[in-house]
Amino acid sequence: MRQRRALMTRWTQRANRVGYLLFAAAIILFIVAFTGDFNDTMVTLIVICMTIGSILLAPAIVLGYGLKAAEKDDLAQGR
Repeated sequence: MRQRRALMTRWTQRANRVGYLLFAAAIILFIVAFTGDFNDTMVTLIVICMTIGSILLAPAIVLGYGLKAAEKDDLAQGR
């Protein structure tokens, strides 16, 4: 069970990293588009980054909290 939980923890950490990087990319793209020309391509890229980032982050954050709680409970139970 601990190996499986460790694997899930690694995947949630990766999803968090990629999700937050996509949010950062969306912010950078927005700033670039705002200072330059707000064209359809920039808007599409911003929306894609935000959408994929949200799809990755939502379950990763919830699973991360669940995994931390399970680990904390195991330590409290002496397992």
